[in-house]
Amino acid sequence: MTVALKYANIWLNTTKEMPGNSSSFARVFKTKPMQINWEGVMPAVTTKFTQDDQLDLELFEINIKAQLEAGVHGIVLGGTLGEASTLTDTEKSTLTRKTVEIVAGTVPVMMNIAEQTTKGAIAAAKQAEEDGASGLMMLPPMRYKASDREVVAYFQAVAQSTSLPIMVYNNPVDYKIEVTLDMFEELLEEPNIQAVKESTRDISNVTRIKNRFGDRLKIMTGVDTLALESLLMGADGWVAGLVCAFPAETVAIYELQKAGRIAEALEIYRWFLPLLELDIDAQLVQNIKLAEVHTNIGSEHVRAPRLPLAGARREEVLQIIKAGLESRPELPEYKNLKAGVTA
Repeated sequence: MTVALKYANIWLNTTKEMPGNSSSFARVFKTKPMQINWEGVMPAVTTKFTQDDQLDLELFEINIKAQLEAGVHGIVLGGTLGEASTLTDTEKSTLTRKTVEIVAGTVPVMMNIAEQTTKGAIAAAKQAEEDGASGLMMLPPMRYKASDREVVAYFQAVAQSTSLPIMVYNNPVDYKIEVTLDMFEELLEEPNIQAVKESTRDISNVTRIKNRFGDRLKIMTGVDTLALESLLMGADGWVAGLVCAFPAETVAIYELQKAGRIAEALEIYRWFLPLLELDIDAQLVQNIKLAEVHTNIGSEHVRAPRLPLAGARREEVLQIIKAGLESRPELPEYKNLKAGVTA
């Protein structure tokens, strides 16, 4: 028995104890993975809270609709920006179901899995599927610095327990575990492991992945300040952060570069860079939520232990946001462009 199959069996035994789940295992394993086009801009959206620390679903809907209006290609829930570590399982389900309702089948909805145990990750994947998610983003095991063999077994076990397609979140800078190309060689034996959120901050990794795996492993760049560079090197899409506050500008960059209008994409990107740098800061959640306030699609409310920005740092971030808004570029028509066609 493989390690991954062992954990799939643990999941089966766990679901037997849950009311109403008697047919879940058969349903999951007989269903083919849903196909997602791993391309375009997918916002890693922030979670909106009220002043008394409840989910603010009304404001959340305003932001999601702004993303859809701008032309995003998917929605990612429960990531770092989504303050996943502070959310209850019930809140994650509420957000997933609400987002599925809002998008109404227009774009896929992904839920992030950031769990400490394989058993917990399998349960989270099952819940996301039941809540209507189209796919999963997955971090390696949290807290414990797992070995390469343990990380592979972890991803395999979850992949074998769900029909949902999976994007591996590879961010060794922040989470201290790297999923290497040799590890991906094993992981790609699972048909529903389909994409990587490439956040190693080594732009050459885009080329390494393409050289080794071709289109078998889709690449979603995950670092805002390397986004255009990564797309031009062959990344298929962008899991973005500042898109939460500036959806149209983010999608415009993607669509323009895809259409071969590189100079126009570069002009917007150069304007955007000081704002994009707010995404590679320890307080990225607070930074981006402050930006959302100034574009009228969010609030500053964060969940403790996070606190809103204060003092000199708040003033510094405000100056970056205000400078960006004052020089905000007029965007060309970027929707419905044909790939590789210059103006």
